[in-house]
Amino acid sequence: MDSSHSTKESGDIPIRMTDSKSSKAVSPPVPIKKATKHPFVSRWKRCLGVFDFILRICAIAAALAAATAMATTSQQLPFFTQFFQFKADYDDLPAFTFFVIANAMAGAYLVLSLPFSIVCIVRPHIIGARLMLLIFDTIAVALVTAGASAATSIVYLAHNGNSDANWVAICRQFDDFCQRVSGAVVASFITALIFIVLVAVSAVALRRK
Repeated sequence: MDSSHSTKESGDIPIRMTDSKSSKAVSPPVPIKKATKHPFVSRWKRCLGVFDFILRICAIAAALAAATAMATTSQQLPFFTQFFQFKADYDDLPAFTFFVIANAMAGAYLVLSLPFSIVCIVRPHIIGARLMLLIFDTIAVALVTAGASAATSIVYLAHNGNSDANWVAICRQFDDFCQRVSGAVVASFITALIFIVLVAVSAVALRRK
């Protein structure tokens, strides 16, 4: 039977079927661009990482020099009596002992922090290692400053004495001893200053996106 004839008799209207896929215009996929770091920021952070590494090397030298100079300080006067021997050692004073421990711990931490500083150079946008260095550097600032401040008070009394407490200035006799401990205190304050700069470097590197 003819299909056109049957549709006329039945009164049905023929419906033309069209392909919906061909009728709609297919838009090409939009490429998604990955967020990339600005090359200038990468170079800037890498330079900060190199500066951080150099500062840590300098701080290691200063901290170990301070601890070694204080720990090897000892002087014995050439005269003595039957009951007294005039000798000065760093471990005679708890403040100097704490000074040696604080600077030795700071030096050991600085040596252990060098690999993390190298990681910050290789991967300048890393956050975890930089944040860890910032936290421990801040703790080291407090530790070294406390040790240097405690030793400074003793060095001041050794140089000037205290007439109210009848404490004589022992540096008039133990001049070599006082020179060495004074140099150790200066080296310790240099270490604390470098730690402060390291904290500032880490803070700038974390803030710069």
